[in-house]
Amino acid sequence: MPVTTAASPIPKERQKIRLWWKIRGVPLAEKIFYAQHLGVMLKAGISLGSALITLSEQTQHRYFKVILKDISERVNQGQSLAKSLALYPGVFEEFFVNMIAAGEVSGKYEEVLDELYKHLKKSHELKSKIRGAMIYPIIIIVAMIVIAILMLTFVVPKLITIFEESGVELPLPTRILIGITNGFLTYGLFIGIGVIVFVTFVVLLFKKEKPKFILHALLLRLPIFGGIIKKINIARFSRTLGALLKTDIPIMESLLITSRVVKNRPYRKALEDAVDVVKKGQAMNTFFVTRPNLFSPLISQMVMIGEETGTLDNILKELADFFEEDVRQTMDNLPSIIEPILIVLLGIGVAGMAVAFIMPLYSLTEAI
Repeated sequence: MPVTTAASPIPKERQKIRLWWKIRGVPLAEKIFYAQHLGVMLKAGISLGSALITLSEQTQHRYFKVILKDISERVNQGQSLAKSLALYPGVFEEFFVNMIAAGEVSGKYEEVLDELYKHLKKSHELKSKIRGAMIYPIIIIVAMIVIAILMLTFVVPKLITIFEESGVELPLPTRILIGITNGFLTYGLFIGIGVIVFVTFVVLLFKKEKPKFILHALLLRLPIFGGIIKKINIARFSRTLGALLKTDIPIMESLLITSRVVKNRPYRKALEDAVDVVKKGQAMNTFFVTRPNLFSPLISQMVMIGEETGTLDNILKELADFFEEDVRQTMDNLPSIIEPILIVLLGIGVAGMAVAFIMPLYSLTEAI
């Protein structure tokens, strides 16, 4: 059964740590370090209690150090490591805790920690790749917004003054630009407050399950990005389920845990429905066939082969490797795909402002 958090409470002097991990969590790199080094130390013959104490002293992360110290004390008092980790769900997710629990039950701590380390490392590499690919377009978009604000605040008002003093009839593009600038200068504060309120409302709205499901379903239909999101979720599902099955956790429990690891709500709902199918004694691949919009025929066929040959964990690992590599290649090519779109948008903006500035100059020249 999955591990619950029904354990002795966290000491009062450490309650402030809860606020930290609820807001920020702990960097994935710290958890990778924890899983890797704990496995190495246990393999070297160091006792679990001593290894945990050593790791709590080695980490440089201030709050993670306090958490690890509390966990090591609990384990040395006789509590299981999995239940101690489960006290910090914002730091050690359900997948992490249940992998450790499987190691405790099977006595294969070293093997489970090695599998956990590989899983976390792959997840970290994929996240880093995605984050790195998105930095360039985000910087360009932010720069475009900043430049537009500076133009509307400092440059355009001076030119507007010149045009208005000339007394010539201004063309439509110039009048539109003047209207936008005056509106920005007059109601800029209210616009800023409105944007903040709107963003806050949207964030709070999409924290609710139904709106979040609708948003995630719409994201899957986006051009370019929809395909990337699907591949990311399939890779995460495959790697997580494969790792859990390797530790001999029953398939229904593994599917439930995996459904909570997958972030996209349509995929999460699909995996929850798959549990009911497996519970009835049907093969998992028969369910995937009914959801072709989420799981391609390749997934169904590979899972069918894995179920028939008893090598589902290895098949899922191969699927995860395949889709992760596909995502990496897409992320490498993403800047070259987005760059022309950004250039076109920037060109339209510059051309619009240029027309709004140049047309009145022709009118001034004719008036002279």
